[in-house]
Amino acid sequence: MKNKNGVILFSTVLALISIYYLSFTFVANKFRKDAEAFATDSKGQVDFSKKQRYIDSLWRTEVYLGQTLQQVMERELGLGLDLQGGMQVVLEVSPKDVVAGMAGGNARSSDFQKALKKAAEDKKSSQSSFVSLFAKAYKEISPNTNLASVFANSANRDKVNSNSSDSEVIRMLEAEVDGAVDRAYKIIQARVDKFGVTNPNMQRLPNSNRIMVELPGADNPERVRRLLSGSAKLEFTAVYTLNEVAPALDQLAAYMAAEARLKTPAPGVTADTTKKKGGSLEDQLALKDDSASPDSSALAAQSAALTNLFIPTPQGLAVYIKDTARASELLSRHEVRTMFPSDLVFMWDRKETPANNGQALLSLHFIKKPNGQAPLEGDVIVDANSDYDDRGRPEVTMRMNGEGARKWRTLTADNINRPVAIILDGQVYTAPNVNGEIPNGVSSISGSFTVEETKDMANVLKAGKLPAPTYIVEEAIVGSTLGEEAIQSGIWSSIVGLILVLAFMVTYYSKAGWIANLALMINLFFLMGIMASLGSVLTLSGIAGIVLTIGMSVDANVLIYEGIKAELEEGKTFRQAVADGFKGALTAIIDSNITTLLTGIILFVFGSGLILGFATTLIIGLITSLFTAIFISKLLLDYQVEKGNKLQFYSNLTKGWFKDTQFDFVSQRNRFYVVAAIVTAIGIGSFIFKGFSLGIDFNGGRAYVVRFDKTVSAENVRHTLSSALGKDASLEVKTYGGFDQVKITTDYLADADTPEADKEAADNVSDAVAKVPGNKGVVVSSSKVGPTVAYDMMINAIWAVFLALAVNFIYIFFRFRDLAFGYAAIISLAHDVFVLLAIFSLFHGWLPFSLDIDQAFIGSVLTIMGYSMNDTIVIFDRIRNYLKDPKSRNESIPTIINNALNKTLSRTAVTGITTILVLVILMIFGGAVLRGFTFAMLIGVIVGTYSSLFIAAPIVVDALQRSNKKKAEAVALQPEAAVAGSAPSPRKKK
Repeated sequence: MKNKNGVILFSTVLALISIYYLSFTFVANKFRKDAEAFATDSKGQVDFSKKQRYIDSLWRTEVYLGQTLQQVMERELGLGLDLQGGMQVVLEVSPKDVVAGMAGGNARSSDFQKALKKAAEDKKSSQSSFVSLFAKAYKEISPNTNLASVFANSANRDKVNSNSSDSEVIRMLEAEVDGAVDRAYKIIQARVDKFGVTNPNMQRLPNSNRIMVELPGADNPERVRRLLSGSAKLEFTAVYTLNEVAPALDQLAAYMAAEARLKTPAPGVTADTTKKKGGSLEDQLALKDDSASPDSSALAAQSAALTNLFIPTPQGLAVYIKDTARASELLSRHEVRTMFPSDLVFMWDRKETPANNGQALLSLHFIKKPNGQAPLEGDVIVDANSDYDDRGRPEVTMRMNGEGARKWRTLTADNINRPVAIILDGQVYTAPNVNGEIPNGVSSISGSFTVEETKDMANVLKAGKLPAPTYIVEEAIVGSTLGEEAIQSGIWSSIVGLILVLAFMVTYYSKAGWIANLALMINLFFLMGIMASLGSVLTLSGIAGIVLTIGMSVDANVLIYEGIKAELEEGKTFRQAVADGFKGALTAIIDSNITTLLTGIILFVFGSGLILGFATTLIIGLITSLFTAIFISKLLLDYQVEKGNKLQFYSNLTKGWFKDTQFDFVSQRNRFYVVAAIVTAIGIGSFIFKGFSLGIDFNGGRAYVVRFDKTVSAENVRHTLSSALGKDASLEVKTYGGFDQVKITTDYLADADTPEADKEAADNVSDAVAKVPGNKGVVVSSSKVGPTVAYDMMINAIWAVFLALAVNFIYIFFRFRDLAFGYAAIISLAHDVFVLLAIFSLFHGWLPFSLDIDQAFIGSVLTIMGYSMNDTIVIFDRIRNYLKDPKSRNESIPTIINNALNKTLSRTAVTGITTILVLVILMIFGGAVLRGFTFAMLIGVIVGTYSSLFIAAPIVVDALQRSNKKKAEAVALQPEAAVAGSAPSPRKKK
């Protein structure tokens, strides 16, 4: 191996990186176990608040390699919602409200309202933006009215005027909607940080007005809905200075010192004395020395008690992040609140600041709120922008409406040379000093800001300008119990699948199988390490991806081993056979894996939820599989060569398997075409007369998984629910994952986006299933998809399938330079998809698991397309080699292709068997969530293998024969053309 040292060095570095990042997972789990042990009482009951306090106490403490517990938990290989429970929410910023807000008073006109309503209806079945749909609807309703006359008002004077064209107005509205989404993202991000969950995930979904939020471990769906979908609250108010609250802080210091004395009595003060004089904190505060004023030691004790928790800063007081929970609890006590002015509210700054000792501080602000209300709120903001002051420093400019300008003038006049706080959702965003009265509502906020900070601040200030609430258009809730069961099923499926594959490889390849197995284990180690280093989250579908990677990763080793076996059969030395076997297999390995990788990337781009987790694992697994097969396996085999060992690539059981097979695949191709035609006819009939069962991903609606105390009848559940939800609600109840569990799908309140509607639907379903006669049910998970989201998902799925077909066609044409191979591959893939659709249509309702057409089904379709293309590419590669081989020059096309198919038969069989093994295990142990997904892939592997042998290859035979026939006819005509060209042409009569 030429680059042996480089491969060893790279592998070592990758191994060390993997160990480093995976170690955080083990450390985080250790602290969780310690917290649980700390919070468990003698009866084995866990106090979760006590457990959280244990973790909070160490949150900002360095616990491992100079990293705090927070950093350790952020770097661990996190678990997805389906493995630990929690909630996923997709929020949509309402463009309808943004557009209405931009129109001001004109939004009340009947034409405007009609256009808004029509655009909202059209959006349910269109991927065009809401703004473009509104503009089109408004022009249809009021064709003689320019959009500028509707949107040119004082609030928008810097953006459009009465002479602006419709296209300019549309661009302005699109920019405002996009800005509203950015503002919502920042506001929601600040709210998510308050949930206290580990590894929250939040992202803006591309090409949409939607934001996805994942909160692992969140166990209060109602609170999540309320906080995430509520309108942002922006406030402006005065701030008490440190001097003004100094007397109250002195009382607080005495209070804290007395509390410390109560916990730790001074020398000479016995517990009996304390009890005699009064043991309460109030009694301790009442105790006085004989002197008229406290002595220096008492003052020092008071000061120490205060500064042990509160850190003085130039701006006021701050608290170490790890102590904020303790400080908040102290300041919320009634006796502490009475020390401060009645209109004072304690608020934390939104931004951490570093301390000299390297720890992070959070500033405490003393906010003045007369009668509990801020004198000015964010609805008065007309516009805000990031700009630069006259000295080139980043600043924020903001403009208020008339009412806001009057109140702002009063507020600034009363607070000259004092700070005024800008508060968003209960956190102080900034508290700039007022330099003078601001009479016209136009202000600038400057300081030591970065450009990014001023942009963020401008977005926050604009958040109060337009009523652009966020609506929950999709959500999924997974109970912690279901998550624990998913972990068990995922672990078992992985272990059993891995053991079966390892055993099969040793059985089939004998000692060489151990090398392949070692490469496979290294592959899994690198896969988990890279996932951890990238901050990936492990989901149940990700475990499915790992299990499938186990099955498919042996494919490269099988190609190599079959190549080495062929070289050994030709009489070459072991050293030469290893070198030539690797060289001969390299093209097929790269081509087959690239096509699967391309399909995985399409899955990653178009998928979400279950599919996204699967695609992430599949992509990383393919890359690590390629590396370990090409380099690690070669390294291990070269080591055997250097030691003088000669390995056998078969066992006594498998020695003669697939050797010198002479199956005639090609001559029976017309029969295979007839079989395909019959299946097509049956499928079309099923599509017409039976149709499909669309999941809520594509149909919209709500779904609930309900577990009962004992075996339950789906019909009894449906009857109970129909009376609770009403006759108008569509309802489907299926057994799901066991006879004591059902999945309920309904369109009940599916169009309602409010948290109240979500709560009403959840409560009604929960109450109904709890009243099933003699069998109480509990909702263990739920999900919701709005109609607009469902339509977008369906369109994206269709695009993903067609894009996968196009990408694979282009790649095959680029690699094989012959349209015959491209056409054959695409027809074969289309055959696989069609057969899968036919089976899901025919057997829906007959099998004891879901056969819904949803995102999971599309993910399985694309995965099978990748697998089938992998198989087809290997066969095509061998066909290409045989066509170029001088030995095959005198053989017919059918004979050449038959030889190629027989030569690849062992590889096709071994890869198919290993993949089928792990998929069967996944179906048995993987749980109900993945059963339909796994069934689709299992059928797809079988159908894909069949189509590679009996559809794709025969089509190539026919195409190449037609091409050769045309070339022969052209050659046959050439002499006649030459003679005709040499004869004199007849002259025309004059």
